[in-house]
Amino acid sequence: MSFAKWIGASIGWSFGGPIGAIIGLALGSVVDSMADGNGGPLLGERQTTRGGRRTTYRTQPRQRPQTQSGDFEVSLLVLASVVIKADGKQDQRELDFVRQQFLNMYGAARANHAFKLFKNISKQNVSVRPVCLQIRQMMDHPSRLQLMHFLFGIARADGTVTSDEEKQIYTIAGYLGISSRDYESIKAMFYNSSDNAYKVLEIDKSATDDEVKKAYRKMAKKYHPDKVIHLGKEHQKGAEEKFRQVQAAYEQLQKERGF
Repeated sequence: MSFAKWIGASIGWSFGGPIGAIIGLALGSVVDSMADGNGGPLLGERQTTRGGRRTTYRTQPRQRPQTQSGDFEVSLLVLASVVIKADGKQDQRELDFVRQQFLNMYGAARANHAFKLFKNISKQNVSVRPVCLQIRQMMDHPSRLQLMHFLFGIARADGTVTSDEEKQIYTIAGYLGISSRDYESIKAMFYNSSDNAYKVLEIDKSATDDEVKKAYRKMAKKYHPDKVIHLGKEHQKGAEEKFRQVQAAYEQLQKERGF
């Protein structure tokens, strides 16, 4: 699949708004050629011409559509570029982690396209708030949780989540509408401490055994891979990792408490 066909095939809402502007700048002339060959504007949109380039934008707000694989992928690329630069440098181990994740999810051809786009996005100064607000408005909650899990994975790729990286992810979480409990649950999956199992299950150490069991059922439902089935099998793999960590947290407490 060509670069233009890859980027155009599965992207819906993320091709507009602040994310669309970032992607358009990263794609450069590829966007122009794709727009010239698409046979006209998308349904529900209009276009204007500026300097020979057609700009597409929504004319009316619409009900949140189902997030497509490409929308999630582009959102991930943009936010990953922000986290990687949070500590003022781009660590090669973090870049390698991103590339490997793309390979695991998408296969070689699509991963190469994605990483090429990622490197161009990384050269830009991304305004985090408007990007996150667009994602919050258009993306469902389970998919946003999956984004958070990936961002912590990037920050942890070099062995340590720095305070700057954690602060940046925390800021992103706030803009994305992620609750403090959900944030701490996902964060706990990347740290080693005596109370991590409780944080993953979003409960306190004072919880009774019955409350632990209830919390496990709730979190297993929240993080079940089927929650992101609409993103495609490639993104369900990441959800399966969250699900396994919830199971591991519960099994740890079962062992410690003897029930």
